Amino acid sequence: MWGRRLTGLAWILVPLGLLIVAVLGARLVFTADTSDVSATPPSAVPTPGSRSTTAAAAPTPAPDEESAPPKRSAAPSTAKPTSTAPPARAVYLGDSLATENQDVLADLLDESGSAQLRKAPHSGTTLCDYLEGEQESLFIPDDRKAAALVRSERPEVVVLQFWGNSWGYTPCMKGIVHDADPDRYYDRYAADARALTEQITKAAQDAGIPRPKLVWVLQGPDAVAPDRVRRVNDIYRAQAKAAGDLTSDAGARVSRPGARYTYVQNLPCNAYERANPTYCSGGTTAQLHRADDPLHFCLAPTKKGAPPCTVRSPGILRYTQAIAATVDDYLRQSGR
Repeated sequence: MWGRRLTGLAWILVPLGLLIVAVLGARLVFTADTSDVSATPPSAVPTPGSRSTTAAAAPTPAPDEESAPPKRSAAPSTAKPTSTAPPARAVYLGDSLATENQDVLADLLDESGSAQLRKAPHSGTTLCDYLEGEQESLFIPDDRKAAALVRSERPEVVVLQFWGNSWGYTPCMKGIVHDADPDRYYDRYAADARALTEQITKAAQDAGIPRPKLVWVLQGPDAVAPDRVRRVNDIYRAQAKAAGDLTSDAGARVSRPGARYTYVQNLPCNAYERANPTYCSGGTTAQLHRADDPLHFCLAPTKKGAPPCTVRSPGILRYTQAIAATVDDYLRQSGR
């Protein structure tokens, strides 16, 4: 009787023991696997204030992003620099080409944040009109001569835009005109460029300021006398080199590539002009000059005194963009 009870109990206990062992073994196995998968090696865990020694893998760019060139806007950037320094002072001297484009140049320099422009051009003038001691200027009073403006404005840059006028409006040339005596004309221009540089240099010394950098603007093609502008530009280049100053080849922006001194009324639109149809006739052509005025770039009829142009004109924009780029580059390189 008792034996039969033990046998029955064994039949119950043996399966129960096997079941307990199986459950405990499985629990141990699964617990070990879980800890092994989720644990992070101590050396790879960044602590606060420390950096991981394991570099993160860089995301793989999409196939079209790997070879795509950087995108550029068709319009010139107008973003101002983040520097808190005030803009540099610049003075603009010149003739009717300067008077018609002065507002556009001022806007470009303001947009870049590099310089504030003191506009002092006058139509019909030439280099000698801005010389102190020259009493035969019809338009430039003493307080607007180049040296006087350097003393009063204390600029870092002086931009000089002179086409090469020599006629009844410029009596300081004392009757020297290109057609009658080209050699005297070029000699006089070279002498006046030297004299203007010297007066500006002395004015800066008198004012106790660093000498401003002069920017001589190189002129565009002359429809009547192509070689005259080439020679005048050579004078500006030589003077800039001798004095350590700069030239800005604005004239190249209104010339056909490979034909720098050949007059042209129209040019193919550039990217900015195509993106801004006001400057691009028919989507293809940038008109530089009116048919009745091969000198000026304003597409509105030139008024007496050549006031600032109020019509969007590709020639003015191209010309002033070149000047502004020269001024911006100089000021940036000088640490402004």
